[in-house]
Amino acid sequence: MLMAKWAMMEPMNIHELKARGAKTRAEELRLELFEKVNALGIGAQGLGGLSTVLDVKVVDYPTHAASKPVALLPNCAATRHIHFVLDGSGAVQLDPPSLEDWPQLTLDQSSAKRVNLDTLTKAEIAAWKSGERLLLSGKLLTGRDAAHKRMVDMMARGEKLPVDLTNRFIYYTGPVDPVRDEAVGPAGPTTSSRMDKFVEPVLAQTGLIGMVGKSERGPVATQSIKKHGAVYCIAVGGAAYLVSKAIRSSKVLAFEDLGMEAIREFVVKDMPVTVAVDSTGEAVHKTGPAQWRARIGKIPVAVV
Repeated sequence: MLMAKWAMMEPMNIHELKARGAKTRAEELRLELFEKVNALGIGAQGLGGLSTVLDVKVVDYPTHAASKPVALLPNCAATRHIHFVLDGSGAVQLDPPSLEDWPQLTLDQSSAKRVNLDTLTKAEIAAWKSGERLLLSGKLLTGRDAAHKRMVDMMARGEKLPVDLTNRFIYYTGPVDPVRDEAVGPAGPTTSSRMDKFVEPVLAQTGLIGMVGKSERGPVATQSIKKHGAVYCIAVGGAAYLVSKAIRSSKVLAFEDLGMEAIREFVVKDMPVTVAVDSTGEAVHKTGPAQWRARIGKIPVAVV
């Protein structure tokens, strides 16, 4: 694992390796893995695309033939670190990247559907389709690992929950404390699969109709979403500060002792999300990569 961590700190240079060609078996394996992983069509945030990995590192070391240890270490921050040396001459001065190095992009929300969370019903969400973009406005609950465990434990004991979840949406987040005039600090989505084991009891017993988080849901959670006619949406991962700009106010409703994992009620305005699992169980994290695999054409696949 230590060698794997060292390798992740190396510069991304597979483009140079492709240009000169592999000279060792380790370099051959780098190129092979790079091509085959990208041929999966998984893409950014698992929604499909040409690029799934930007580089692959392979490091080997002499070891006993019977051991053959292998360490795999994915790194989502490989392009977001900088190297410097403290030589005692003073504070490090690091110049931020110039925004001129990136293309000018304009967020086009004209095709997104505006949704009023305060009047939302199951009948309305039944018309949403996987991959559809939404702009959420109204009251949005928050809760993640600790809050969900406590709610499920309370229901198992027959206790009444402190918050009515009927026809509500819950956002998997633990917001940072606000500073100055902020309504809330950075409030990005957390990985939703950690809440998968709670989906069935929560949907079955509380009247909750929607969840917002990050990344795909497992098959059991997806089946529960379909069974109860609920939906799961994804917010933009890695953009916690930008997501927080859609939050107008925040207050704690329950489990204040959990700190950032307490159940809160956000008032949001045009919070951008994408339907990841619709009420029929169709999941964009399945259909998106499948379509891109077909486009890439290196892995046989049938697109329905």
